[in-house]
Amino acid sequence: MADSGTQERTARIETAGTVLDADLCVPDGARAVVVFAHGSGSGRHSPRNRHVAAGLRRTGCATLLMDLLTTVEERVDLHTREYRFDIPLLAGRLTGVVDWLAGQDDTATLPAVAFGASTGAAAALTTAADRPDRIRGVISRGGRPDLAGDALPRVTAPTLLIVGGNDVTVLELNRRAARLLAGPVDLAVVPGATHLFEEPGALDAVITLSADAIDGWLAGV
Repeated sequence: MADSGTQERTARIETAGTVLDADLCVPDGARAVVVFAHGSGSGRHSPRNRHVAAGLRRTGCATLLMDLLTTVEERVDLHTREYRFDIPLLAGRLTGVVDWLAGQDDTATLPAVAFGASTGAAAALTTAADRPDRIRGVISRGGRPDLAGDALPRVTAPTLLIVGGNDVTVLELNRRAARLLAGPVDLAVVPGATHLFEEPGALDAVITLSADAIDGWLAGV
């Protein structure tokens, strides 16, 4: 359900040779649009991303949550995992969605922030590299930015990498990826959080960190 004062609509977005289902919520007076790229085995109904999206809407951000895979692809991926790590495929679709937002009356003038979880972070960073004039910043939650590979040195947008303090392996991967990013980068560690940020208060910390970063980016800091 949309928050009070928020326009909500579903969309079927044609991108990269396929059609994706998406949910767009635009609060009155929105100041940015945050595009969520979900992680492995997830989708637009991810309770974690939806929780973060609701929190960011309360700060004045529009949000778009989408399924990066079709229904058929999701069924195949459950058994083969052949799509969830196909970063060029996911990034191509995410880039197409960002282009779609630029053509919509209610989001065309809004700066875009790409928010990626798990493998979705690599897609978000690749899109930022391919659309430097459109992506104002990138946020990664428990992400795998290392999977963006050769795109990392092309990312000039500021990037916030949020990692759980107990997600030791992913934390080290984020540290390595941070050294390769061309733009400003902050690595924020949420104490006691694991990969999925399921601990009490962990996702609320993600919301606060993300909102503060967006505030800074929009102010030109």
